[in-house]
Amino acid sequence: MAWTRDSEEPCNGRHTEVREKKRRHRPVARGFLGRRTGRHEGARQGTQGGLASGRRESEVLAKIAEMAEPDRSMAERVHAIVKAAAPDLVPRTWYGSPAYTKDGNVVCFFQERAKFKSRYATLGFSDKAHLDDGAMWPNSCALIELTAADEARIAALVKKAVS
Repeated sequence: MAWTRDSEEPCNGRHTEVREKKRRHRPVARGFLGRRTGRHEGARQGTQGGLASGRRESEVLAKIAEMAEPDRSMAERVHAIVKAAAPDLVPRTWYGSPAYTKDGNVVCFFQERAKFKSRYATLGFSDKAHLDDGAMWPNSCALIELTAADEARIAALVKKAVS
């Protein structure tokens, strides 16, 4: 039996059986808003073991090595400061920039000046950083060079962001 405008059933019911068969083999575990949950969830959140975080740190270091001076030296210092101030943050690349995550959420990131044709590099903090201070607070810092005082200030901001 073929499909016709007046027909309410498909050809011998075959198409319905195929659709039902496909539905039965779909994963049914779905999370909030119907998103799939499962084995790839841990990869997205950065909860896999040291191998994944080591690979991600290698990607960050490679990205830093691609930067032109003076951004490269500042990014290397920022990387060392963040690792020392908050060793539980996991480095990864985020939109092509070095970033540091906690529980899969980006807390802070470094943007090189050449990427946005800016006159300064930026150390930024996401909304997941705990930097709230009243009704208004800064969420990024312009970096032209790093002094010892700037490094101490960055370390304090990172510690506060993850607290």
